Amino acid sequence: PDPETRRKNLDYVIDRLHLADEADARCCVDTAGSFNTKSSADPRNVSREYFDATVENCRKIIDAVKPTRARFALEIMGWSMPETADRYLQLIRAIQRPAFGVHIDVCNAVNTPDKFYNNAALTNELFAKLGRWILSCHAKDLAWLPEMNVHFVEVIPGRGELDYRPYLKALTAIDAPLMLEHLKSADEYLEGATYIRKVGAQIGVQFA
Repeated sequence: PDPETRRKNLDYVIDRLHLADEADARCCVDTAGSFNTKSSADPRNVSREYFDATVENCRKIIDAVKPTRARFALEIMGWSMPETADRYLQLIRAIQRPAFGVHIDVCNAVNTPDKFYNNAALTNELFAKLGRWILSCHAKDLAWLPEMNVHFVEVIPGRGELDYRPYLKALTAIDAPLMLEHLKSADEYLEGATYIRKVGAQIGVQFA
């Protein structure tokens, strides 16, 4: 919400997109930000004001750089836009920049019990609606901690409930990397990668 902080943030992201373009990177990925200066969550993060500000920010970033190789993408988040495939489509149509693309994180899109239990259908929806714009993807997993309220936690791939079969099948139809994140050690990354490769082998998907 602070104009000077927003300006500095935009300058930083513009610099990162410049760097990505110079390095011939596939994309520069960011979140759309938050109206709350102390927390990611804020009721205004799902408002029309947020949507319009996100469109304006993405246009400013892309127009300042005019990238010829890299593209700019937003990560799907559970606490702000874009939080669904349809919302992402709305942003794509509103931003109207060929240099704007999509970064997929299926776990971030799981924010209800229905999506948790039916995450395979959620994955299929994301790729069906956004596949032509997808530039990169995150790999992780989710577990549900039984409490009075819904509490999902990130875990190493294979220790949660994310169905990787539709995820890996969908990736075979597009040119996009799948990147593990948020793990604490080399051993955890190895465990996650081994599980994903095992699932891939079971459904006939190989990795480069």
